[in-house]
Amino acid sequence: MRMLVRLVFGLLVLKAAAAGPRFSRQADLDSYDGANYDEDLDNINLENQDNYEDYEDELTIDEPQIEIETLAPPDFSYPAPEDSLEAEKQEEEEEEEEEEEELPLTPQLVPQGSGGSGVLMGPDTQKGMPTCLLCTCLGGSVYCDDLRLDSVPPLPKDTTHFYARYNRITKINKSDFASMNKLKRIDLTANEITSIDEKAFVGLPELEELVIRENHVSQLPALPETMTLIDGSHNNIGTKGIHKEAFKDMTSLLYLYLTDNHIDYIPVPLPDSLRSLHLQRNNIQMMHEDTFCNLKDFNYIRNALEDIRLDGNPINLSRTPQAYVCLPRIPIGDLI
Repeated sequence: MRMLVRLVFGLLVLKAAAAGPRFSRQADLDSYDGANYDEDLDNINLENQDNYEDYEDELTIDEPQIEIETLAPPDFSYPAPEDSLEAEKQEEEEEEEEEEEELPLTPQLVPQGSGGSGVLMGPDTQKGMPTCLLCTCLGGSVYCDDLRLDSVPPLPKDTTHFYARYNRITKINKSDFASMNKLKRIDLTANEITSIDEKAFVGLPELEELVIRENHVSQLPALPETMTLIDGSHNNIGTKGIHKEAFKDMTSLLYLYLTDNHIDYIPVPLPDSLRSLHLQRNNIQMMHEDTFCNLKDFNYIRNALEDIRLDGNPINLSRTPQAYVCLPRIPIGDLI
């Protein structure tokens, strides 16, 4: 009970203490008269100003000031100076490479062909365009098939195989294949060739195969000793159309095709390397016993020559049986 009395008393004391200044200040204000009002107001203003200056000093010294900042930039790890220089140099090199890739290719000179300018696409032709734009060039092979050509186009010097089939070529000149030191095969099938210069193929040290079938050739030109295949079928080659002993020194000759011509004899001597001889549908009427064999050596065997075609000729093979004793097979033809 005594404790409760003390608490009530304490509360009353606190309430009185809090209300005291307010009532005393109100009393002071009420006691002021009008004469002293202006003087007191000036004093109050001066006092407020002094208090404001003191407050500024206290704020400057003791209180931390609020700084206004912009938003923080996004995190970015800047490279070190050396790394930056290297990265910049690498970027410049990549840009230069991209520019070089975008630039158009400059035509490069290639070995010059006969009668040509020797640019990237080959020498210019009579049709106003390079050979390899008119024809198709794959490696050393040049394909000019079925393009209505009336002459052999100038070829790149590195040509090894030339195909100009099914065109309208009428003549082969000496200059058409001049200085073609790598040329190995020439195929002029199904053109309109009537004449070939006698030395058109002599200056070709690597020439191995010549195909001039289905033309109007009346005489075979001189050919290098490097030949392995000669195909002059379906032409107009006659009695005087083949040089004497034309094939004797061709020690690598494997295939000789002269089908459908006007030949009236077998063009001997033939090299031992020969494997296939096609002379069907010509005008051959007779054969000698030493055409294929050696009458002085009965032990001589011509093993390589396994394919001889004489069918379609007015010859009776049974009249010369000694002509085949050295052969592995009898020629195909009329035996009656």
